[in-house]
Amino acid sequence: MTKPTREELRADLRWMLNKVPEVTLYFWVIKVLCTTVGETASDYLSDNVGLGLTKTTFMTGALLVAALVVQFRARRYVPWVYWLGIVLISIVGTQITDNLSDNMGVSLVITTVAFAIALSVTFAVWYGSERTLSIHTIYTRRRESFYWLAVLFTFALGTAAGDLTAERLNLGYLVSLALFAGAIGAVGVAHYRFNLNAVASFWIAYVLTRPLGASLGDYLSQPRADGGLGLGTTVTSAQHTTHADVLVVAHETAATPALVQAVRERVLLGPARFHLLIPNLAEHAALTEAEREHRQADGERILELALPVIQDAAGGAADGSVSYRHDPMDAIEEALHDGEFHEIILSTLPHSVSSWLHLDLPHRVSHLGVPVTTVVALERSQPPRSTSLPAHELS
Repeated sequence: MTKPTREELRADLRWMLNKVPEVTLYFWVIKVLCTTVGETASDYLSDNVGLGLTKTTFMTGALLVAALVVQFRARRYVPWVYWLGIVLISIVGTQITDNLSDNMGVSLVITTVAFAIALSVTFAVWYGSERTLSIHTIYTRRRESFYWLAVLFTFALGTAAGDLTAERLNLGYLVSLALFAGAIGAVGVAHYRFNLNAVASFWIAYVLTRPLGASLGDYLSQPRADGGLGLGTTVTSAQHTTHADVLVVAHETAATPALVQAVRERVLLGPARFHLLIPNLAEHAALTEAEREHRQADGERILELALPVIQDAAGGAADGSVSYRHDPMDAIEEALHDGEFHEIILSTLPHSVSSWLHLDLPHRVSHLGVPVTTVVALERSQPPRSTSLPAHELS
């Protein structure tokens, strides 16, 4: 095979300066942070903003194409362009895996194996064409194309592998975080102590940083009931959201003036959606099934009467349900497990008759990691009032 002339290379590939950053400690730190933001931003756009997985995929896919056009047109490494591409490709890689597993029902085992094969084929074709996989020589269109395709498959593979270990294998987010961090550490030892090839070390670590960042994002954002810290995707990926999901918990006080006022005050603070939760009205667990069903029906009647009042106060953005659990703490934990709520409004009877206050329910709920506002129905001679108790201020 004859070596291409300089003029041919210029005509066909357009030589340029190396288009990726130097691999330093800062590179790996920023890479993990971009991965974490990509994981939580994907959930934020899909769930919090309400775009849904399909719309989010098309939107971020279009943004990624635009970012890569700018990246390919640049004649040198431009930090903000490169890292914007990494964040967007992280989101798209996550969504490819999520679409396959959630919308199409493809097993995470299958997606993990499939993306591992796709990445291996990409490396094989890349090496067969260029005789190198080094990122220090990304100065042609062809090599840059191989590089970004490999990066896309590393993110998709990392997402599938991370979800497989954390969810399907029931290791949990923190254990998965430690597992992938340990694996990256082992790669570092193998490279510096046992002379593992630098290119192989880089790409193995690059793949592993994806599930590492995803596990970190999930650990920070997922509810405590699921093994996370309960910060929410809003706090983890950004400090702004278009609306907050507020869990309103009440029994007989589900339509009192105090609770209605608290809902109206919350609406004034910013867009919010409310879910009215009525725990089962049974006083204890030692009930027959028929008795529990009867108390469940009582809760349904309370919900039927109270929900229109809450909807009016919330401007229509409210729904509700009756829990089968009589213990309010169990009912709240179950609700947080089944849905993502950013705040809780807890409505109780006056201190003299409230079993919830006697059990110190507001303090117990605060340990779930969600800000709590306690609304107490006062005596007729007293005006309604509420007390906001952010979780971090309670002890």
